[in-house]
Amino acid sequence: MGKLYLIPTPIGNLEDMTLRGIRILKEVDLILAEDTRTSSKLLNHFEIKNKLASHHKFNEHKTVEMIARKIEEGKNVALISDAGTPGISDPGFLLVRTCLEKDIEVECLPGATALIPALVNSGFPTDRFSFEGFLPQKKGRQKKIKELVTETRTMIFYESPYRLIKSLEQFAEYMGPDRRASVSRELSKLFEENRRGTLAELIEHFSSKTIKGEIVIVLEGKKAPPDLPDGEEEDDSLSVTSGKQGSRRQ
Repeated sequence: MGKLYLIPTPIGNLEDMTLRGIRILKEVDLILAEDTRTSSKLLNHFEIKNKLASHHKFNEHKTVEMIARKIEEGKNVALISDAGTPGISDPGFLLVRTCLEKDIEVECLPGATALIPALVNSGFPTDRFSFEGFLPQKKGRQKKIKELVTETRTMIFYESPYRLIKSLEQFAEYMGPDRRASVSRELSKLFEENRRGTLAELIEHFSSKTIKGEIVIVLEGKKAPPDLPDGEEEDDSLSVTSGKQGSRRQ
């Protein structure tokens, strides 16, 4: 029986490709790529000439069984995405699950991903965080944001440059314009930008410029209220009143 390899690819800078990733891509029998045109540029750069096939969100439901059979027959297969680690807001989950159900060995290499550099670079707590991926584009978007209003962990979102302002404005509407955040753009590339500040400050900054590139938003979690001195109790009536007035700006 063969093996499935998940190979992270650079999110921008080709020097972030690992030596082990290059070696395995040269050794496997088949490379599955999200977009063969994009991946061909990467493979050509590293002189990798193995067979390449498409595996993306539009065909993965139809192809996972066929791929699993190839591995069961002894083929070693590598899965790559256009950028970053397969399975993180990219195709990969269905194939991994199918292989594990069939007792096929799966190995994921460590490597490039956008969320960790953005998180560490934000200056927010990293001991506990919530990765939310992409927010729903339409249905369920506001509901999801409302659910996160009381989240105390640092939150990480992927976003399109076309929806960045909308997301920042909606976060400010429900969590307050003074909630702090960090926006990372074009990570590892020539024009990388990491902008930190309140949501109000970030909205002002990005509203005044043309936004390009892949975006990661890191949002500060809700701060816990300060501990009351011993012997004091919170005034419930005041708490309820404050909650009604500020329920959308916490």
